[in-house]
Amino acid sequence: MAGAPDSVALLLFFVFWYAGNMKYNEYNTASLEAVGGKTGGLTMTIATMQLGVCAVYAIIMWIIRINPAKLFGFQAPGKQNLPLILPSDLIKSIPLGVCSAGAHAATVFALGGDPLFGQIVKAGEPVLAALVNTVFYATPPTMNKALCLPIIVGGVAFASLKKGLDGSYSLKFDQTALMFGMLANTFAAFKGSENKKLLSDKGIALRYGGVGNQVKLIEILLNMLIYFLSIVIVLQSTPISRFTKNLISKTKLTL
Repeated sequence: MAGAPDSVALLLFFVFWYAGNMKYNEYNTASLEAVGGKTGGLTMTIATMQLGVCAVYAIIMWIIRINPAKLFGFQAPGKQNLPLILPSDLIKSIPLGVCSAGAHAATVFALGGDPLFGQIVKAGEPVLAALVNTVFYATPPTMNKALCLPIIVGGVAFASLKKGLDGSYSLKFDQTALMFGMLANTFAAFKGSENKKLLSDKGIALRYGGVGNQVKLIEILLNMLIYFLSIVIVLQSTPISRFTKNLISKTKLTL
């Protein structure tokens, strides 16, 4: 394979993902502040527009038939063929799309409440995944994975402590970040299990034509068309004009 070895590419992907995640948090916070913060009533609109940008990116990749993602691993770009899915495949994918949409929306709400604490709560996702898999999918975690859960819980609790002026430590949390962070974790847990169940059908997996196509269709297009657009139109149609005015007048989102 041209370019860096896969082991090196994997490390580079992780580095770029981490850096991109940090920048996303910054721009997500700035976007929400520009439209009134967590009480501005436009959080769902922000979440929708974020995926709108991703949808445009997905369409461009299908048009040019090239996926440049491997460049982040210092490897040659890969081919991005169109998926050959059937209408029945899309119907079977709807539960996964709804779970993906819920996870993304709840995450934006959580980070809008308190970016730092929202990320701390999100770190507890494996605990919710273990609970959901055990109760709803009859697939409890292995012993090794179960032994890691107390460490995760302890790490989340420790990260939530804040040192006061008197030197003592107390729990610091934001209610919005806590509620929506837990909701995001729950949606993400169901998303993981639904994804595994969907791809266990070898025919669907083959027709999707790879992880790239699945991500584009499930986590972007289905989210936009099935979930977010309907919610934005029904629940936030009135504030849209206010969002447009704020977007034009604010200068916080400069590069």
